Amino acid sequence: MKVYHGSLECVIAPTIRESNRTLDYGNGFYTTTSYEQAEEWVRRKMKDSHITKGFVNEYEMDIDKLASFKCLFFDSPTDEWIDFVMNNRLKKDFVHDYDVVYGPVANDRVYTCFALYEGGVMSKQNLLAELKTYQLIDQYLFHTERALQILTFIQAKEIRL
Repeated sequence: MKVYHGSLECVIAPTIRESNRTLDYGNGFYTTTSYEQAEEWVRRKMKDSHITKGFVNEYEMDIDKLASFKCLFFDSPTDEWIDFVMNNRLKKDFVHDYDVVYGPVANDRVYTCFALYEGGVMSKQNLLAELKTYQLIDQYLFHTERALQILTFIQAKEIRL
């Protein structure tokens, strides 16, 4: 299965990186099955950084080897998914022990809904109902160096502004 990682760099050998901000599934190496999502992320990052060149890195993921890892899968927004994302975003000391986490990407519209939920303006039931109307893109978080071994670099496509 092909997965993509948008970056300002060509990433031949993925590594687990600590983020300077809270992320939906915690620290690690994020990929998606959507080339368009990865490219959109690169373009946004280039604009924010005033950089004119980025890359969509393409990998082959050996899906058969996922069974040998501790994985958490969310096929769609659920109560458990919301709780997991909120724990990663809000609890500074929250750490999970999954090698790979799969689920929906919280894009800008989803971030707004989460902010309303976090602020007590929207209930969890209303948040779920709203999210189920969106066509959400997926993401895979590789949380351990061991899990990264199922990725094989294929190519990096240069993106320019």
